Amino acid sequence: MALKLPYYFLILFSIFHHTGCDEHNHIYDNSDEVVVWMNTVGPYHNRQETYEYFSLPFCGGPKESISHYHETLGEALLGVELQFSGLDIDFKVEVKKTEYCTVELTEEKYQAFVYAVKNHYWYQMYIDDLPVWGIVGEIGEGGETYYIWTHKKFDIGFNGKQIVDVNLTSESKVKLEPKIKLTFTYQVKWIPSSIKFADRFDKYLDPSFFQHRIHWFSIFNSFMMVIFLVGLVSMILMRTLRKDYARYSREEDLDDMEKDLGDEYGWKQVHGDVFRPASHPMLFSALVGTGYHIGVVATCVISFAILGELYTERGSLLSTAIFVYAATAPVNGYFGGSLYARMGGKVWIKQMMLSAFLLPILVCGTAFFINFIAIYYHASRAIPFGTMVAITCICLFVILPLTLVGTVLGRNLAGQPNYPCRINAVPRPIPEKKWFMEPAVIIILGGVLPFGSIFIEMYFIFTSFWAYKIYYVYGFMLLVFLILAIVTICVTIVCTYFLLNAEDYRWQWTSFLAGASTSSYVYLYSFYYFFFKTKMYGLFQTTFYFGYMALFSLALGIMCGTFGIRSVSDIAWCKVVVCENVAIERAYSCRRKAIKNVRRSCSQWPCSFDNTRNVINGHGLARMVDIPVINGSVCVLLQWSIDRYVQRL
Repeated sequence: MALKLPYYFLILFSIFHHTGCDEHNHIYDNSDEVVVWMNTVGPYHNRQETYEYFSLPFCGGPKESISHYHETLGEALLGVELQFSGLDIDFKVEVKKTEYCTVELTEEKYQAFVYAVKNHYWYQMYIDDLPVWGIVGEIGEGGETYYIWTHKKFDIGFNGKQIVDVNLTSESKVKLEPKIKLTFTYQVKWIPSSIKFADRFDKYLDPSFFQHRIHWFSIFNSFMMVIFLVGLVSMILMRTLRKDYARYSREEDLDDMEKDLGDEYGWKQVHGDVFRPASHPMLFSALVGTGYHIGVVATCVISFAILGELYTERGSLLSTAIFVYAATAPVNGYFGGSLYARMGGKVWIKQMMLSAFLLPILVCGTAFFINFIAIYYHASRAIPFGTMVAITCICLFVILPLTLVGTVLGRNLAGQPNYPCRINAVPRPIPEKKWFMEPAVIIILGGVLPFGSIFIEMYFIFTSFWAYKIYYVYGFMLLVFLILAIVTICVTIVCTYFLLNAEDYRWQWTSFLAGASTSSYVYLYSFYYFFFKTKMYGLFQTTFYFGYMALFSLALGIMCGTFGIRSVSDIAWCKVVVCENVAIERAYSCRRKAIKNVRRSCSQWPCSFDNTRNVINGHGLARMVDIPVINGSVCVLLQWSIDRYVQRL
């Protein structure tokens, strides 16, 4: 795609410019020029395999000079290739059937048209930002003859000074044969309409598809799942804590044997290891920071789409997503940098670089690979060099500095460890457990319910992106997004509870991957959708589909994993705080019992303690027990009695 010099300077500005802007104000006076843009042409079943309209031997109209055209970054990344059609159309000026060009079919042009008709090529054009689609031709009966449509009839509806409706009818079917001359004609008819300008995109929406009863049923089903999981998590937590408090409250009524056998078990055994830093802390913190970043971007973009109807402007949704991602980069640095500092990380600059470029490198790497195939196919999806330079500049001069700011703030404001107990110097051995309590099994099962809450919505999203539907029910998407977050949080809490109950303190990566495993089911579902719901074919379309579906699944997994790790971190902290509070109460109780027992025994035996000091070390608690001096001698029996109470901590 040819790039004009101003494009290099304006492409960065277009990111920060209002995403709904356009060179036209959509208001016309009588006889004002109405531009017809020819966009792309390609196979009907391969929506992303598109080429420039004039890559086929079509011809343009006689008109050459038009108003200026400005391309945004989102349009460049989406492969929008707007070219002037040359058709002379003026506002409210009807045009009878008029010839605008002729094409003589050489053997090469004939084969190009035949190939296009065989593969059901369609083309897209824009009139006042309203998309219009047409078919190149059709196959005759028997599949041995091929026809091309040579006449375009435009029925344009207007309301006042604005265009509110455009319809294209293809007519004049001509049989394709070598060395014949094709004459292309067009016709324009202006029709008054009562459609309001704000509602002119409603005809492209499909309420019967997106607001189908099954869509509402899936939302209701997901909502019931949320109620069930929230109740399950609440029951587990309340049951556990109630049992702990009940046991400790009646401890004084138990004998020594019962206390020794029923003291601590399950997750309370690993309280000294539960806050041990995760393995590979740099990668872990970078993933968590990126997950926070993706979550904020998703929330903002969905909210903007609900408020601003971004689907009405070409590439505006993608441009908005890039702008929001760049502007919210401090979120990534803050949460990733603070977590890395709390885990004792020292090389924070390397961690900051990894957080800033983790997702952009994955996206750019995948896009770069697919770009090679697009260039080989001469497809419009080939990303221009100027766009690559613009994306690189955004990463280096916007995302990186803002991530640095967030990292510095995170390390200084939330980088100090605030664990409720100290970490054991020596890691506790992890006991053997049942196969279904292994981290790998928990991770695999953790994504089932979150995927079940969104897989119906995935079908609608896939259909809008890979087929020819315009997704507009962003209220549904926001609701499903919240349901996904709640279900992921609840499932991850339950999975981590069972892991800690098996005395396995490797919960950080397990809880993150348990939430992230939802993405693996989404990617597997994409295989089902590709083979059973579409008719895609060819190397380019297949690579494009599975490459970008892998990126989508990866981003979804990082976000869901962050949801899980955040909720589990709070629950783990609260559990240990409760355990510590109970332990402190027990420590004071045992100290009082020890002193009372010493005094009782010393009144019966000729014993002496020269200010005996026994340190009670349990659950991070250190208390000194002072025993009075009696009769001038040391009583070994009383020392053993005190040790019994102290060891029970």
